[in-house]
Amino acid sequence: MMHGQTVIHDFSNMGFDTSGRRFPGFPKTTGARPYALAPREAVKLEMLAGDLISVDGITLSSPLELATFDASGQPMLAALGLTSNGAVELSDFDSARFSDWIAAQGGDPYQPVLSHRLAQAEDALILRADQPLTIWLIRPAPAQNMIDGAGGGSVTVLHKPAIVNGPLLPPLLGDTRDEFTVPRGTGCAYEVKAGEVIQIIDIEGQQCSDFMALHADGLNRGDEWIIDSTATRSMVRRAYPGPGLLDKFYDREMRPLLNVVQDTCGRHDTFGLACTARGYEERGFPGHVNCSDNMSNALAPYGVARRSAWPAINFFWSTWIDPTTHHLLTEESHSRPGDYVAMRAIEDLICVSTACPDDIDPINGWNPTDVHVRIYRPETPIRRAVAYREKEDALMSISQDSAFHERLAPLTQHFAPARDLWAPVSYPSHGTLGEYWACREAVTVQDMSGLRKYDIVGPDAEKLMQQATTRNVAKLPVWRGSYTLMCDESGTVIDDGTLFRLAPDLFRWCCGSEESGRVLQALAAERGLQARVHAMRGALPNLALQGPKSRDLLRKIAFTQPHVPVLDHLKWFGVTVARLNDREGAPFMLSRSGYTGELGYEIFCAKSDAIAVWDAVMAAGEEFGITPMGSAALEIIRIEAGLAAADAEFASGVDAFEAGLGFAVDLNKADFTGKAALERNARDPRRILKGLLIDCDDVPAHGAHVYLGERQVGVVTSATRSPSLERAIAMARLSIEHADNETRLEIGQLDGRMKRLGATVTDIPFIDPQRKRARA
Repeated sequence: MMHGQTVIHDFSNMGFDTSGRRFPGFPKTTGARPYALAPREAVKLEMLAGDLISVDGITLSSPLELATFDASGQPMLAALGLTSNGAVELSDFDSARFSDWIAAQGGDPYQPVLSHRLAQAEDALILRADQPLTIWLIRPAPAQNMIDGAGGGSVTVLHKPAIVNGPLLPPLLGDTRDEFTVPRGTGCAYEVKAGEVIQIIDIEGQQCSDFMALHADGLNRGDEWIIDSTATRSMVRRAYPGPGLLDKFYDREMRPLLNVVQDTCGRHDTFGLACTARGYEERGFPGHVNCSDNMSNALAPYGVARRSAWPAINFFWSTWIDPTTHHLLTEESHSRPGDYVAMRAIEDLICVSTACPDDIDPINGWNPTDVHVRIYRPETPIRRAVAYREKEDALMSISQDSAFHERLAPLTQHFAPARDLWAPVSYPSHGTLGEYWACREAVTVQDMSGLRKYDIVGPDAEKLMQQATTRNVAKLPVWRGSYTLMCDESGTVIDDGTLFRLAPDLFRWCCGSEESGRVLQALAAERGLQARVHAMRGALPNLALQGPKSRDLLRKIAFTQPHVPVLDHLKWFGVTVARLNDREGAPFMLSRSGYTGELGYEIFCAKSDAIAVWDAVMAAGEEFGITPMGSAALEIIRIEAGLAAADAEFASGVDAFEAGLGFAVDLNKADFTGKAALERNARDPRRILKGLLIDCDDVPAHGAHVYLGERQVGVVTSATRSPSLERAIAMARLSIEHADNETRLEIGQLDGRMKRLGATVTDIPFIDPQRKRARA
């Protein structure tokens, strides 16, 4: 244990398994990081001397281009043992970030940049850097190939860092003024000027770091103005601030001290104290090092009064309040190696950070380690971001701006993460209610680029999708799509989405999560099918045009060639390829689909054409009163339309019928994953998804219990107030015995007992039950 400054157990030689958990006795190693590049994608990679990269998946139709630069921004292909065989063509890929980076290095992005293009498969192609480098990995492809599914498969680049001595830290966010390591079991105080950014890094994962900041000018006057957790929680209406609209820490006078710019962990504590001597003493560990004493000792040179117990923001410590018992609960930290929080100082501050010494609780994964702090200069541009992981143990990526962000940012500041992208929640000039009515009565445009897209290509593509999805793919003609599901063996819905057929052996799957892609790849390998699954990643940003005027708008801008369906021939779930205005315009895929229950279409385009597409849509829609719409209005509309959502209507342990998605299951198919379970459940259903018309405007929470008298008979999956029905409505999963229309039930509020909302069972959709609007 850690008594005084003595460390009895030596935990310096630690390793990690794939989940990030440490195991004693394994040497620390640097893991290889894979980058799967979709067509037209460009990825910037920082390499140190001795780093290796290997490349896989290159074919004549799937080349990879490398542009390499030294620390001064000068081309340096020789450092990878390569020579130039061409120059970077900006039109061959989504080049905005590349051009911006070249300009930031003082170069001219429109001057040729020498590159090396790999265009044929080579066995074990491995490149080694002999000096620090910035390398751009570029997947060139014509924009048209992205639309018609001819973009080629993904190319994988594996980056294996050289073994280094010292802490393994994430890449720099910008120009640092200072950085230092806080050794485990200690604390360190430091000064930060207004505008500077503090980055607090968990080096090895599962290590907590108490943090506190004080007004520097207040200390000069003898006042100790510190972060106040209660004021902060009251202002941001959540346990702690995060990147976005509610991003600030406040003092007790509700004055902002810092705003959170980036947070890759998203699990922190603002309820408890930093650990104290008394806390250890009363558990039998007198003299144990503690964060409160470490903070007092570190702050003493600044004239800060000593405290036996310091309030603190404890980064990376996961705590929460149980909604039933209201107990404060905790478990092991959720941070992975290299997770961090970055905050911009709003005032001149005196800060203190610790590396928590607790080794008798799971708080630090039973093994205290170091914390690293960086301070960036005020002029450093650091965009707001959170971490995104495709699954729990996947590598982290930082949220990006959508391809349409240049047009969205002037219209709203209210963005929220949508998978790996920032998406608008609402637009203040119209408000959520105005956006809702625009969708019902005119036309709206919404950035839906966070959708996942996969191209499935090859002679066995139909066999793969027939086995993986719940509808009969053999009946799906070219230029048609269908809403369908992917289920596991128990019939639980893994994902839902729209499957489009673009050619006899080419399908495009537009869905909600990356698990779809993993399932398809595993199924193809397991069955030995000749089909490739191409993850499109961010290569196909898309807009949803929804509302009764959407077709009128598209008539003004959608040009189609004679060999594909024209706009007016597209029935519900039809698809075509088109161009803006004429045969020379930007290409896009156009489908008659959406998530609103209204007449609507979706446009899928290359990232490089996104702004041109947005501008054309807005110009053409002006006469129809086009309105940008955010996710808040969409949530109202999709509930009124009875459309299911992940983690609401379908979730772990809920089969397709219980999720209200039985209409998308074809039990007459020969076979598909989950069919046997769904056949069994269809014969003897226990629960069913129905609507509830609530007697008032109170909106129950997701998960609220539904009662018949004192017995729970269901659970609310989604609820909202319907502007059209002028009352609250909910979708609920009910026991089959109590799901008949007109049955009177109650929704429990205030612990389910003290307040009840009367409700009447009804069918869903709540509005337009025959889907006449979407079919119009």
